[in-house]
Amino acid sequence: MGGETAEHPGLMPEDEYDLAGFSVGVVEKKDLITGADIKPGDTLVGIASSGVHSNGFSLVRKVFEMTTESLNTYYEELGTTLGEALIAPTRIYVKALKSVKDAGVRIKGCSHITGGGFYENIPRMLPEGIVAEVKKFSYEVPQIFRLIEKKGDISEEMMYNTFNMGVGMVLCVDPSDADATIDALKAAGENAFVIGTAKAGGKGVEIC
Repeated sequence: MGGETAEHPGLMPEDEYDLAGFSVGVVEKKDLITGADIKPGDTLVGIASSGVHSNGFSLVRKVFEMTTESLNTYYEELGTTLGEALIAPTRIYVKALKSVKDAGVRIKGCSHITGGGFYENIPRMLPEGIVAEVKKFSYEVPQIFRLIEKKGDISEEMMYNTFNMGVGMVLCVDPSDADATIDALKAAGENAFVIGTAKAGGKGVEIC
């Protein structure tokens, strides 16, 4: 059984409620992606997000006024209005990961970057004694996040602990499979890039 109770501070009145659902699947034990075999030197591959996705909007609403005028404001750096940038549909990576599997790549670990950003989600795929070292300049962070950071005067650590910062999913694969992983993801229509490596250390994330 699973699911979650979503928090919507400042959005839903006290007399309203959120109805959430979940699905259950079955997988062969040999096909489980547990992260148990991740070792130092393995490669971290990031799959690009389409924007803010569905997380961090409580902070977004504190940074920007949620008015028609504010949401219809055009930003040169975004190439669109604020509202259009914020409601860009969330990317779903099921087909992309299937493409990687069909390419013969063994995905050792997989982390969906949702609420809690890099710091809370990436460690979930790591075994004890492994740190994910993420190179923040290994890809271009979308301008919507730079705008939020600037307008809200938000620390970099808070940004990476709240938003996906342009990476909707992180895969951990053997270094020899990195190129094949990226090729398979691009063939599936995704933008992907190497964002770091796994190394020995206390379980967690280092962004450098």
